[in-house]
Amino acid sequence: MPLLPSTKQHTERSYYDGDVDFDLLAAEDADFAAICKVSKDKRWVDFQDPNVVQQLTKTLLKCHFGLTISLPDDRLCPPVPVRWNYIRWIQELLDTTSDTYTDHYDPSREVLGLDIGVGASCIYALLACASRPRWRMAGADIDQHSLDYARKNVVANGLEQRVRLKLSSSAEAPLIPLDAMGVEEMDFVMTNPPFYSSDQDMQASYTGKSAPPSAVCTGAENEMICPGGDVGFVSRILDESLKLGGRVQWYTAMLGKMSSLQTIIAKLREHGVTNFAVTCLQAGYRTKRWAVAWSFRDYRPRNDVARHGELVLGVLPTATAQTIAVRGLSKEAAGEKVDELVKGLDVKRRWRGELGIGIVEAKENGCETEGKEAPEQEAGDGESSEEDDDDDAVALAVKITCKEGEVELRWLRGLDYVLFESFCGLTKRALVGGR
Repeated sequence: MPLLPSTKQHTERSYYDGDVDFDLLAAEDADFAAICKVSKDKRWVDFQDPNVVQQLTKTLLKCHFGLTISLPDDRLCPPVPVRWNYIRWIQELLDTTSDTYTDHYDPSREVLGLDIGVGASCIYALLACASRPRWRMAGADIDQHSLDYARKNVVANGLEQRVRLKLSSSAEAPLIPLDAMGVEEMDFVMTNPPFYSSDQDMQASYTGKSAPPSAVCTGAENEMICPGGDVGFVSRILDESLKLGGRVQWYTAMLGKMSSLQTIIAKLREHGVTNFAVTCLQAGYRTKRWAVAWSFRDYRPRNDVARHGELVLGVLPTATAQTIAVRGLSKEAAGEKVDELVKGLDVKRRWRGELGIGIVEAKENGCETEGKEAPEQEAGDGESSEEDDDDDAVALAVKITCKEGEVELRWLRGLDYVLFESFCGLTKRALVGGR
């Protein structure tokens, strides 16, 4: 069993959750200040001017991430905030599904990701590697013109050793070619696919809207349109994932419409995929995108990551946390009751009484077997018994956090929600039963 997590956290750039402050950005970058307009002492930009949109992207990447890029006039210019929010969410997915159970960034962890459709900017690979020094990215695109610019951007930022790009042989080639890449396993796959199935579909998306598109679009047809639109493209990834299984920890995709997200979630459920996560990637008051992630491994993301942002009830995955109210019970008293409970279960446990935090691991039905003294390890001893090496036998792992007036149970690992719910029920009865 891993050691209990440290209370120390690494500070990183958070999500963009509001509109960009143009005044602040102009003060940081003279090139951006030169293209701003001023009205009533407040700066604003013309999002219908492609040169302005390009400069905003370049300035945000330079000032917030230390990146330099060049962009062609005839390909998509990626808005940075939503792109960064997608990368940040993937970071949190990986951070909270680590075999260390730490729930936060591990700077020593090496990560390999794949971006399907890198585009001319190569923005996802650049953001991923700029923000995480031990991350590496592979990427592919079907468009040679975009790939030429993407490679220039990789070189301009000195990332040739960490970002590898390849021209896809055809639009029908496998999207996740692990064997062709010589890779046995990968940490994540991501894609921001074309949203529309046809030009008519794209034009129809604007019909009936009260406002025009928030920014001019310079995307080429292959960046905007593909068979089946975003649902068709992500469905191909899902089909490949069903064959690859746990060789990739997280399969992820961005989607342009809530209806697309609902369709993909329905497909996941049809295939019995229960370990998935969803997010709304809104950045500012107008731009809203969604993303979905799924995994065939048994590590469960933290609840606020699995259900991130404003979402409708129908797309939400199973909750990975439960909070038990224990009014009038101190943290210490709650901890004693929990400790007494798990001692009677056939589980492995680790407990830090001074923090009121513990981790419990059980084999199948372990949390239903009472009367057997559980093996315990002292916090911080760093050693594991032979049983600890039997990692595949773990059916349930739960982190228990005792606070004043409540106890939180965080589902760390397992494919069976009923087992987690059973342990939550046992814990609740131990804490409040008969009171």
